[in-house]
Amino acid sequence: MGNANGGAQPLEKKPDSKLAGPLARALHQKLDYDQLTNCMRCGFCLPACPTFRETGVEPESPRGRIALMKAVADGIMDPDQAFQEQMNHCLGCRACEPVCPADVKYGQLMEQARDAIEDHAKHSVPVTGIRRLFFQEVLPHRGRLRWLGRSLSFYQKSGLRRLVRGTGLLRLSPPQLREMEQILPEATAQGVIERLGTVYPAKGEALARVALFRGCIMDVLFADTNVHTVKLLSEAGFEVVIPREQVCCGALHAHSGELEPARDLARTNLRAFKEAGIEYIVSNAGGCGAHLAEYDHLLHEDPEYRELAAWFASRVIDVSRLLLEHGRIPAFAELESGSDSGAGPLTVTYQDSCHLRNVMKSSNAPRQLVRQVANVRFVEMQEADRCCGSAGIYNVTQPQMAGQLLEHKMEHAGRTGARVLLTSNPGCLLQMKLGVRKHGAGQEMDVKHIVDFLFERMVERQE
Repeated sequence: MGNANGGAQPLEKKPDSKLAGPLARALHQKLDYDQLTNCMRCGFCLPACPTFRETGVEPESPRGRIALMKAVADGIMDPDQAFQEQMNHCLGCRACEPVCPADVKYGQLMEQARDAIEDHAKHSVPVTGIRRLFFQEVLPHRGRLRWLGRSLSFYQKSGLRRLVRGTGLLRLSPPQLREMEQILPEATAQGVIERLGTVYPAKGEALARVALFRGCIMDVLFADTNVHTVKLLSEAGFEVVIPREQVCCGALHAHSGELEPARDLARTNLRAFKEAGIEYIVSNAGGCGAHLAEYDHLLHEDPEYRELAAWFASRVIDVSRLLLEHGRIPAFAELESGSDSGAGPLTVTYQDSCHLRNVMKSSNAPRQLVRQVANVRFVEMQEADRCCGSAGIYNVTQPQMAGQLLEHKMEHAGRTGARVLLTSNPGCLLQMKLGVRKHGAGQEMDVKHIVDFLFERMVERQE
């Protein structure tokens, strides 16, 4: 049986001395050998894995990657450049976990492998600088995030963006960055706390006191979504607290091999939420929510924070599920005449956030809420549960595979005939916007976060 906490176990077999270089020793130390041996090689993960489906190559599957890890751990294979590239080629969507009969914690193994690799990686100077800038200097610091929001807002509104695009300067940047620049939403330095304060009352009798996790990039590029989340929760009967001291969840760090910085961010968040007197911690971003819900694993070897991390993780819930299962669901009506063009019901489809579905097990709630909106026809998209290729920053680091996955996604989206495509994660939302722009899956298709869609149609109760 595997270790329920996913902690590293002593290896039954030591690496061969000829292969015991620094990276081999790091993988030896960090990989959970119980989890490696739990894999029965049954193959249930193969049809669930997007990269295997695209390539048909065994090393591109969870089973294949686990076999590679175990070969390194057993000292029969050197963790060479090809091994490292294969670990980084995984999307981290974790679609393999729900279908695994042995309950292998594949996502945890992947984070352990990447953590070991990153400890010994030799990046180019630009890559090292970019990683340091974002992982150490920007994402963990709220003040610097506000500066980023202010700078992006100036770029977007001052005419500088028009000048940069008009002069062709963007052609000097990598294609994937040029594409993302085209679909960035309006940035701001005024996040949810600056607009609503740290406590927002419930409409009517309060059902519970909950806390909003506002995120880092969410509060810069999707601040309106955070505000709409609070107001939806208020209408549903929740008093909302927004702890000021909270920081980035650390998901991007953990997925990129920066586990110790991710643990530091987790500890800061645990302290920020500890005294809030709350029943739930609400996430509106699937990737953030899944990472928050696994703080207990992230800090299970930390005696000071282990118990608090378990308390925190047990209270993390997605906003859709909280509204559906525990709130007074607001009434949702169609927009005023003229807002939704065309006769008949508005056709809507939904793209799953991988982590919301596979880790937080919340695939039904968003669909149920959409079906409660008046004059809306919900159409299920084929393979809505497949990764869109965003996967944190995967669409930047692995543009070819991300592009292939996105092209398939747009084919399926186009077949729905939907005029609105909804999702529950900021990265997915940007990726789908890019897909509509590049592949024209219905030129009039609008891409929205489900919270924004519901808020626009919310009928507020009169006190």
